[in-house]
Amino acid sequence: MRIFFKLCFIFGVFILLAGMTMPDKEETQSNRLIKEKSPYLLQHAYNPVDWYPWGDEAFARAKKENKPVFLSIGYSTCHWCHVMAEESFSNAEIAEILNEHFVAIKVDREERPDIDSIYMKAVIAMGANGGWPLTVFLTPDKKPFYGGTYFPPEDRWGMPGFKSVLLSIQRNWQEERKKVLLSADSITQALKAQSQLQANLASSLDKAVLKDAYEHFKNNFDIDYGGFSYAPKFPTPHNLYFLLRYSKHENNLYSLEMVEKTLTAMGQGAIRDHLGGGFHRYSTDNKWLLPHFEKMLYDQALIGRAYLEAYQLTKKQEYREVAEEVLGFVLTQMTDREGGFYTAYDADSFDPQDKKHKKEGAFYIWGKNEITNILGKKEAEIFSYYFGIEDNGNIKQDPHGEFGKKNIIYLARTFKETGEKFNIDPVKARKIINRAKRKLLKVRNNRPRPHLDDKILTDWNGLMISTFSFA
Repeated sequence: MRIFFKLCFIFGVFILLAGMTMPDKEETQSNRLIKEKSPYLLQHAYNPVDWYPWGDEAFARAKKENKPVFLSIGYSTCHWCHVMAEESFSNAEIAEILNEHFVAIKVDREERPDIDSIYMKAVIAMGANGGWPLTVFLTPDKKPFYGGTYFPPEDRWGMPGFKSVLLSIQRNWQEERKKVLLSADSITQALKAQSQLQANLASSLDKAVLKDAYEHFKNNFDIDYGGFSYAPKFPTPHNLYFLLRYSKHENNLYSLEMVEKTLTAMGQGAIRDHLGGGFHRYSTDNKWLLPHFEKMLYDQALIGRAYLEAYQLTKKQEYREVAEEVLGFVLTQMTDREGGFYTAYDADSFDPQDKKHKKEGAFYIWGKNEITNILGKKEAEIFSYYFGIEDNGNIKQDPHGEFGKKNIIYLARTFKETGEKFNIDPVKARKIINRAKRKLLKVRNNRPRPHLDDKILTDWNGLMISTFSFA
């Protein structure tokens, strides 16, 4: 009898459980982005924001409900996109404001570069700096009227908070709509005029235009560290292509000097990954020392080509070596099994000592004691002298407190200087340092890796194939 009751109890529980419907995570927590294929859009599929992908459905709703459109453009390995997502798009209060007063659209700029190009020009025309995440407010007929890039959730750093911006725009849309629509029309007309002007200029290329371009670069050149801006500093390899050709065709030595200064400084700085190869996105300082740590496929293609062309013109082995490093990195770390090239690596990764929180550059930076423990005291001394490693860290700019007493790896000295310091031959110094690099790379490869955006983009793959072919 006891067994009978036990069986009845188990059977009853089974019937009860069978009749219950477990909540579907996708139905209860995801938004429309869950159906997309873009890694970036999928990263936002569980935001409380009622996101739409770009398409007619979103704009039809905006027209029907007479609401402005909030357009957010970014990509999956964008550091400040992650920050804004965590601070604002995951914030229930901010999401409620967006959902009630706006139609929110999310766009992957790598998937839709056409949309990104249009609205980036619009934001720059409004007087804001370009960049990602790109934040744009549109009328229901897609005309932009306000924009910017990253906004903190609340007012800080002299910037308006995202919450304040949303409430201000919602108020203006309700109370000053005619002015908003006039502003949108004005911006749209200005963009059309600019596009027409550029089309007219494109048809009148002559030697005077080339000389003007050369003079522009000459006037903006950083004679101390290379490049054509201060901080942040981007590689802009297409500028270097032009200057190499200008040097060749006009026999202009200073044009070549600007290229060599820039490539040498980049090759020495931490914008270059001295252990694993490849280049990071850009430098946050003017010396190429502290990079923004993401790695993009198109940067490898374009920068690699710049070093190849410099080698072709000068026959200097250091340019060839850097180019080979870049191509080796792409072949080993950014190549799909079927031969396609991946899109990007994120700047952020989990700290090896704190696997709950991601930090920028955690995969790439080192403590002095960590290096000593891996290499041994003598080898670590030689490595540290050559690469500028310091006991308390060599990262001098850390406004967000992410790096602590860690070190970036950059070329602080030459093999000759290192050999003289430790009373060894420069060739031996090179062997010791290369051996140390291999040891550290092996350890680094066991750290939590940055997120890989494994999209295969036709245009970026075309650039990379071209660079391999040229090499």
